[in-house]
Amino acid sequence: MIRIAACIMLFVLAIGHAGAGSRQAGQFDYYVLALGWSPSWCALEGDARNADQCDSRHDYGFTLHGLWPQYETGWPSFCATAERPPSRQMTREMTDIMGSGGLAWHQWDKHGRCSGLSAAEYYALSRQAYGAIERPQVFRKLLKPLEFPATVVEEAFLKSNPALSADMISVTCERGWFKEVRICLSKDLTPRACGADVARDCRQRVIFPPVR
Repeated sequence: MIRIAACIMLFVLAIGHAGAGSRQAGQFDYYVLALGWSPSWCALEGDARNADQCDSRHDYGFTLHGLWPQYETGWPSFCATAERPPSRQMTREMTDIMGSGGLAWHQWDKHGRCSGLSAAEYYALSRQAYGAIERPQVFRKLLKPLEFPATVVEEAFLKSNPALSADMISVTCERGWFKEVRICLSKDLTPRACGADVARDCRQRVIFPPVR
């Protein structure tokens, strides 16, 4: 009986593992570019982890959280791929815009696999997407935490990026803090309208901390 139970457990685990990687790499509709405000992440999580990203010597503002393959509804993750995982050097080279090599690795593992690209191509495309969006400099000038409607951030991005419209961008918040901006892009990185599950803006007043 013990042997039978063990076999059943292994079978269930195998099915679960196959399901987690059953999404086919390269088959998706568009990308979501997620730009996180590093000081907010540090206040919510990073400080408790003693994360190097939160050290003031880095001067991080909007960092690249990720470039996520997306369906019109839902998204793939942890796709099976024949591409090799990134080297430590590759992930380390992304820290200037992502804040940590660990995040770069996680984004490849969860999202990059689904792009159908190699790790090097995925990171290059992520960097291209990050560089194509003008990040409003006004937020870097804050000297102390301010509280204002999260929509103020969205409006600033729309003003700085004339190619964007309100249906192409959303903002998120967590526990009363501003968290990140999400911008929807086609596979060639042209701005496009977001799917309904992405276009869920934070509409409350949020705390917006200054760059450290």
